[in-house]
Amino acid sequence: MRDCSRLSRRAVLGLTAAALPLSTATEAAAVTPVVGGERLARTGVQVRGASGLPRKLTAQAWLVADCESGEVLAAFNAHRRLAPASTLKMLFADTVLKKFARTERYKVTDADLADVPAGSSLVGIKPGITYTVEQLWQGVFLRSGNDAVHVLSHMNGGIARTVAEMQAKAEDLQALDTHVVSPDGFDHKGQLSSAYDLTLFARHGLKDADFRGYCGTRTADFPAGGKKTFQIQNTDRLLTGAWGLKTYDGLIGVKNGYTSHAGNTFTGAATRGGRTLLVTVMHPESGGNAVYEHSAALLDWGFAQGRSAQPVGRLVEPLSEGGASASPAPAHKAVQAATGAPGPGSGGGAAWQAAEGAAGALAVLGLGAWALRRRRARAATALEENGAGPRDAG
Repeated sequence: MRDCSRLSRRAVLGLTAAALPLSTATEAAAVTPVVGGERLARTGVQVRGASGLPRKLTAQAWLVADCESGEVLAAFNAHRRLAPASTLKMLFADTVLKKFARTERYKVTDADLADVPAGSSLVGIKPGITYTVEQLWQGVFLRSGNDAVHVLSHMNGGIARTVAEMQAKAEDLQALDTHVVSPDGFDHKGQLSSAYDLTLFARHGLKDADFRGYCGTRTADFPAGGKKTFQIQNTDRLLTGAWGLKTYDGLIGVKNGYTSHAGNTFTGAATRGGRTLLVTVMHPESGGNAVYEHSAALLDWGFAQGRSAQPVGRLVEPLSEGGASASPAPAHKAVQAATGAPGPGSGGGAAWQAAEGAAGALAVLGLGAWALRRRRARAATALEENGAGPRDAG
């Protein structure tokens, strides 16, 4: 609207509403709800019925959810599109993991490693050595090895095919904030996801015993050629207690990530007292341990005060498993919740308020279908704003 009219946005919405029957607007809103619930499309902290959220959270987005029920207990910018780093490897596993038996053996060639981006995190795969599929997945989950991802991708028919299958999988999971450019999460222009989507990937993956086993493995012996091996350690510091952190009691996975563009990202799952919680934290201001400290603090809150929280949204089910279809969250900054204090770095309020009158409200409802058609255009804009060339590995 900005480049096609000089009318105020409120006036444009009012004109749109005037031409739109109430029944049409209501039907559009009912048919295409925002994925996870309207509240998750709002800016600022979203929480109901519970207090005591950690005060010093500098992440650009985060989310806490109950793994079994899918209820989102609290969130901040849940649908904000950000570079995911190696947490995108969860989607890679969701897509490819079940295609090959753990015991299948594969001899790596030079071509399998030719397209690994310079500066990638590596587990140390060498051409000419034969690896089991289990060992390759250990390389993916423990060391975040882009070399292991690329070998498995070539086994799967190539990088392009794997990327296409990952995008299709994201669509099925209703991870509509995600745009896949590479299977490894490396810094490629336009590679985006969100705290909501990453949590969907983790929840789906943890239903599989192999996924759950790999993401919770602390160390493994990896082939070095001949009969030699070397030990690899998981880079998840809450799992291993590395770099001055204590292991988090009850942690069962799932995936951390880092690139120079994305900064630190982390999705974790922990079980206490028979309850499993999921947490995702993206892009805290400081590096190092901050992403883990934020995650641990949010999990602590979820297991304590979070028990009284009323859900502010829900992790949706895959379309292939009967999940109801939803639309992407709006690209603009939506109305901030009336309850819940604004979170750190939440920016200002929205440029327009949906509650500024009945006409504006009707227009918002009626624009639901328009928003769905404009999804690709919004994604393209997001790519320009957030994309970056390769820098580091995650």
